[in-house]
Parts: sequence; structure tokens; C-alpha cells
Amino acid sequence: MWLFIILIITEILTLKVIRQHFYEKSWMSYYFLITFHAILSIWLWILWFKASSYRGIFDEPGNIWVLTNLTGMMAAVVFPRIILILFHFSGWLARKKTGGHNRILTNSGLIISVLIFLVIAVGTIKGRYNFKTENITVKIKGLKPDLDGLKLVQISDLHLTSFYHHQEMLERLMFKINEQNPDLLINTGDFITIGWREFSRFDTILNKAKAKYGSFAVMGNHDFGTYHPHYTDAERDNNVLLMNRFIASSGYRVLNDEFAIVNIRESKIALIGVMTRGSFPRMIHGDLKNALRGIYGADLKILLAHDPNQWDIDVTGKTDIDLTLSGHTHGMQAGILTKNFRWSPARYFYPRWNGLYKVGEQNLVVNRGLGVLGIPFRVGMPPEITVITLESELE
Repeated sequence: MWLFIILIITEILTLKVIRQHFYEKSWMSYYFLITFHAILSIWLWILWFKASSYRGIFDEPGNIWVLTNLTGMMAAVVFPRIILILFHFSGWLARKKTGGHNRILTNSGLIISVLIFLVIAVGTIKGRYNFKTENITVKIKGLKPDLDGLKLVQISDLHLTSFYHHQEMLERLMFKINEQNPDLLINTGDFITIGWREFSRFDTILNKAKAKYGSFAVMGNHDFGTYHPHYTDAERDNNVLLMNRFIASSGYRVLNDEFAIVNIRESKIALIGVMTRGSFPRMIHGDLKNALRGIYGADLKILLAHDPNQWDIDVTGKTDIDLTLSGHTHGMQAGILTKNFRWSPARYFYPRWNGLYKVGEQNLVVNRGLGVLGIPFRVGMPPEITVITLESELE
């Protein structure tokens, strides 16, 4: 109900702003803005009606897609309208006695609103599908010759409803992974956003990506049904069972606080996976001590941990894990990435938010993810396939 009220109020007041500011000054601008306003409103109201009238199962992919796009329209259209309304009527109140409104204030609000809309629109239409392949070399001291040059491909945070109407795009990404000829394929979790039904038939697409020595995955906090508003404890447990089955049918071995040994020629790699539950700031990390128990004679230890904050909490200085692979942050889907400067608001929540980090002889790689969460856009923070090459570090 509250959303309906907000939409009605912003519709009426925005039309009033357009009329007061443009009608007598430029009829062409007035009719153009009225038409543009109507087009955006029609799509916004269609999404609202679909979301509010939906009576099916909550985590059906179509419903999650509608909710995500409604959130995007709220950010791209409703929020800018509120800014315009505030600027315009502030000027109107200031001149209430003399009449009229402050055109400078209204123009300022209009410029800010248009900029916000354009940024989100470009990030939605182009930015979230601007897939990048990031090549990272990780130097490891004492790396066995058998493992020198080993290639890992890491993906993360698919949030599969991001590809609900773009299955062919996800399929192309799987073939792009195969073009890298990876030795190992690693997925660091958050296959879904709300519930297991989002997986739909995406497993038939995901299992087209192959690696020479196998594919391995862990479950992220979204995969546990953390954000499903209607799950009982029993339904949440069932969600976990089904997610394990779907991820396995996608070609991965799922590591739930456990390890797997991969033999590569005369060397052994211990791939360790820990589960991640909860939500920020109360993240619940898997039992790393239990996952490490029973590992003997491994020449290299690689940890799959969805939340990069676990690296500082449980790994560095406390274990002999050589490389940790994480995702989770999305780089907040907004920021600046250049060769000489990297910034994202994610850094204030996750100090290790993207790229390669090193403390002593231990390494962490954080992937920005392939999908989107919340607002379906990416601005300056493109989705990522990470290609990691291991090299021996000279003593």
C-alpha cells in the first residue's frame, strides 16, 4: 500500500512540476516531457501491478525478475522524481508570497534527476552485460613444477534470474570459459537470490562449462534461502538439499565444509570449501577447521570462501592455505576501475572487495560476480570472469 501511495503522489506532483516549469515557456519541451513521463509511468505501473497482484510461489524466476526490475525503476524513475519535486517545491515555498517558483532550483533538480536516470539506464542496458575477463597471476613460493602455470577460472554470484530473459548470453559465457582451457573451474557461490526455483533449467546451461581436472563450488549466503520471506525452517532445509542437487547437476562438486584432493601429475591440490550463511553484518562462516581436518601431503591448498572477510578472520596467519577465492561483494555494482585507480563503496564494508590481495605468503582473489542483486545495474563495475594463473615465486 505504501508503494502505491508513493507512486500516486510522485505521479501527480511530477506532472504539476512539468506544467508549472515548461507549459508557458516551451510547449515543445512540455509535450516531450509529458510523453516521456507517460512512457516511464506505463512500464512502472505494469511492474507494480504484476508484483502486487502476484499470488504464485514467491521464488518463481518470473516473480523475482519482476521484483528486481521494479526496484530498478524505483531507483531510476521514482527517486529522481522525488528529487525534482523537492527542488521545485522548495523554490515554490520560498516564493509563495510573491508567486511563481525558483527556476534555478527547478532546473538544478531536473539536471540531477536526468543524470541519475541516465546513469542507471546505461548501467542497466549496457553496464550489467559488459562482461570482462580479468587475468591475474598469483605467485606462490615453493610451488611444485607440476603446478607452475596451472590455470584456474573463477566465476561467482550468478544470481541466475539476472539471465532470466538472456539464457543465450549465459550460454555464451560458458563457452567463453571453455575457450580459456581451464585446469580447474571454481564457482564461489550465490547461484540464486531468493529460493531454489530460480535455478529453473539453468543447470543445463551451466554444465556446458568444463575444466580439465574438474569444477568445484561452494554455496553463498543467498543459496541457503536466507532472504526468502515465507520459508519455514523445514522449507529452508529443503532449499539447501535442492540447491546441492542443482549445483551438482550443473557440473560442480559442492564442498560443504569439506575438502577434495585433485591429483595433477605428481602433485596434489587440496580444494577446501566452506559454506557461508547469514546476511551482512551478521555473516555466518563455515567451519574451516572441520574442512581442513584430514588433509595430508597436499602440495597446494586452495580455499573457496564466499565472503572475503573470512580471509582476514580465519585464514591469514592462522592456516597454511596458499590461495583463497571469494566473491560476494559485487564491487557494490558501482565504482571506478582503471589501471591506476580503483574505488567502490564496497571497500567500506569489505576491505578486500575485488582483485588480488597478499599478506605474507597467503593470497586472496575476490571476484566481482557475473549477475546483479537489488538494482539491476552496474556502473563502472563490470561483471567478471577471473582467469588465475599460478606461478612459482623465486626464493
